Amino acid sequence: MTVLQKEVVACRKCPRLVRYIAEIARVKRRAYRDWDYWAKPVPAFGDPAARVLIVGLAPGAHGSNRTGRPFTGDKSGEILYRVLHQTGFASQAESLSRGDGLTLTGAYITAVVRCAPPDNKPATAEISRCRGYLERELDLLPDLRVVVALGKIAFDGYLAILRDRGVIATRAPFRFGHNLEYDFGGTQPKLIASYHPSQQNTSTGKLTEKMLADVFRRASGAGPRPAS
Repeated sequence: MTVLQKEVVACRKCPRLVRYIAEIARVKRRAYRDWDYWAKPVPAFGDPAARVLIVGLAPGAHGSNRTGRPFTGDKSGEILYRVLHQTGFASQAESLSRGDGLTLTGAYITAVVRCAPPDNKPATAEISRCRGYLERELDLLPDLRVVVALGKIAFDGYLAILRDRGVIATRAPFRFGHNLEYDFGGTQPKLIASYHPSQQNTSTGKLTEKMLADVFRRASGAGPRPAS
């Protein structure tokens, strides 16, 4: 896994995103003017023996693109890490920087796109170029029982992998909705969909802390994977 994450950090496959994250790091946000922005693709983070894989959309321009760790340093991470702490996956309730001592137990956090995209909207081609990293992570996490997809893009991205691997014939029967669970049988991890903990969703009440905690309590209660 360490080799893979080094490859992620070194990736320059998407010229638009490479330019964008460099410009964000140059201009900065006033509140972070003293920070040395990460400004590279953000590697995944967590427990290599994870039972739960959390798949997000992409780094935030002034969050993960600044700190270098998923969901660290922005509003989305504030609620996510509080919930992960409540449900026993995180060692502490807040994540401010890569050096803050936070660790995950039983969980691993990744994304369908590893560079911050303009307006949080990666292009289809950018999602496609990044997909191989997620596929390899799935293969390198043998103890997975559950995949939690935060948002529809993550949900669709994971289902596309299952379709192309022959696990499902089509994505059509799988409806995105909060705390919906899908079981693919055999040794495949279950899939739980969740609204993304974006500031837009949490500030409007579309996603509450309790709703997100319900997802991770459900994920933590998943049984062991059947033997292959």
